[in-house]
Amino acid sequence: MITLDKANAPPFINWQAVIRDFEAVLGARGVVQRKEELLVYECDGLTSYRQRPAVVVLPRTTEQVAEIVKICDRHHISFIARGAGTGLSGGALPVENCVLIVTALMNQILEIDFENQRVVVQPGVINNWVTQAVSGAGFYYAPDPSSQVVCSIGGNVAENSGGVHCLKYGVTTNHVLGLKLVLPDGAIADVGGMSEMPGYDLTGVFVGSEGTLGIATEITLRILKAPEAIRVLLADFTHVEAAGQTVSDIISAGILPGGMEIMDNFSINAVEDVVAANCYPRDAAAILLIELDGLDVEVVANSQRVEAICRQNGARNITSATDSQERLTLWKGRKAAFAAVGKISPDYYVQDGVIPRTKLPYVLAEIEALSQKHGYRVANVFHAGDGNLHPLILYNNAIPGELEAVEELGGEILKLCVRVGGSISGEHGIGADKRCYMPEMFTEADMETMIWVRQVFNPKGLANPEKIFPTPRTCGEAARAHQQFPSVEKF
Repeated sequence: MITLDKANAPPFINWQAVIRDFEAVLGARGVVQRKEELLVYECDGLTSYRQRPAVVVLPRTTEQVAEIVKICDRHHISFIARGAGTGLSGGALPVENCVLIVTALMNQILEIDFENQRVVVQPGVINNWVTQAVSGAGFYYAPDPSSQVVCSIGGNVAENSGGVHCLKYGVTTNHVLGLKLVLPDGAIADVGGMSEMPGYDLTGVFVGSEGTLGIATEITLRILKAPEAIRVLLADFTHVEAAGQTVSDIISAGILPGGMEIMDNFSINAVEDVVAANCYPRDAAAILLIELDGLDVEVVANSQRVEAICRQNGARNITSATDSQERLTLWKGRKAAFAAVGKISPDYYVQDGVIPRTKLPYVLAEIEALSQKHGYRVANVFHAGDGNLHPLILYNNAIPGELEAVEELGGEILKLCVRVGGSISGEHGIGADKRCYMPEMFTEADMETMIWVRQVFNPKGLANPEKIFPTPRTCGEAARAHQQFPSVEKF
């Protein structure tokens, strides 16, 4: 059995000397060390986990990142890369006495190559900036997480993020052609770069590795030509299960929409209360958003077939939009759903499981039963086309014991996903939040193999430690926040 530990870690770190080294590379303004300023970085989007880093550094170039990592390697200091801090699995959560390498200032689009349909960006570039930069020439970047106006490409690469259009166009890994990496010893390596490369697919290994194999400092992305026509359909149903069945029926008919999203009644009303989209019927049990794109004749024909399938499954009304502004209006509520739910509840705990599409009706009914059993409301918003669920469990963290209770409910939902042939994560990653559920999905040999890969790149365990793999503790660690996480010593 391979184990991960920090047995060789030095008993004492001379932080004054380390900070002087950092300032020599970045200047004083590139190093954050005041306690009140470090509070900003003590968590990512999963705010139930908190740990203040020892130091935050703000590099602007690959060479600066490499020098920072070399200093960490020399002093045996753990380091964690952080982008925009929008992650929802605790992937950028600091550990005790760590250096947080924040890539927010690495925000340049370095090259745009329309002829070869690719762009090269730094990791701090915001997802939506890529499409904005190339849309004038008729191109776009396909992966579009709901947080695309604030999340960064580096974070998308770390978590292998998806989005509305992942059903047809795939997740981040399908659009990353190459990477410039700073490895955990400070060496700089280039992997990938073309559509087809000989040797091991190291680009594929790195995307989704959650910062445990190094830091991507330049990312070559594939961009796509904008489709000739786009149409968005909104169908409302009196039963959530009917909306789920419609998703399966559309795919079974040989139609592949650009995206399909479901929102349940609770989410619909939350969105209308906060966003006032005025296009989602408040009395619907669920709405199904379907985007069709491609050649104009193809979109027209498929729209007719999709409408017929919706009505066969009991859709009451179907709204259609082809104008860009009207399409944005239909999507507005879905994109703002997480924020809307956060507006009506003191806290919410979001999970990120994946299930086979054919299991949607069954799983939705089971989630409702679990909600009733545990006594917590669950809002369902998810990428229905690829079965990526995002149940949001509403609670009040000010009430003792509630966080631990909703973590238990979230864990039962993840176990349900695995039981029906799914996964414990579709795009949010494992991070610190879901590592204790890895044995539900993987055998000991499976995880040992993954650790072999991690140790080849990261033999000292300094790059984003205490993520992905389970610790001797049980689940519910967020309920004991502000405690130091133990090292990964065994499964």
